[in-house]
This record gives sequence, structure tokens and C-alpha cells, in this order.
Amino acid sequence: MDKNKSKNTDLESVPGVGKNIAQDLRDMGINRVDELKGQDPEDMYARLTILRGRHIDRCMLYVFRCAVYYASNDKHDPELLKWWNWKDI
Repeated sequence: MDKNKSKNTDLESVPGVGKNIAQDLRDMGINRVDELKGQDPEDMYARLTILRGRHIDRCMLYVFRCAVYYASNDKHDPELLKWWNWKDI
């Protein structure tokens, strides 16, 4: 598969996103990496909490922040591709 095409379609190509988080994103209607552009990570976190009907660990918010950053930028700071660097200050 073409590497650029993979970046646009395969959610698991996003740093911090594995099989389960990719499924969470698909369950929220996000099926492609480029669909993360312009998303509000806090809104995504709230939507997933409602969708699952239970508390979601706050680390998921940090993964969403990282994922939106990754999808929204062509050049990346390697430190910002680590989801734990997106924690609340």
C-alpha cells in the first residue's frame, strides 16, 4: 500500500492508536486519518464517554489530542507524537 494513502486511511498509523482505539474512532464515525483534522479532542472524549455510557480514562483525551495534531500537520515534532506529552498542565 502507498505510504501516503496509508496515512490517510489507516487509523492505526496514528501514533498511540492501536486496534481498540481505532475501533472507538470508527464507532464515533471517524474512519480515516484525515477525518481527524479540525476535530475537537475534548468533544471527541465527551462523545466517546456518552457512546460507551461510562467513564473513560483521561488518557484517551491525550491520545485524541495527539491524533488530531498528527492528522492536522504535515511536519511533526517527535515529542508531540507521544500521547503522554499531551497531558493537562
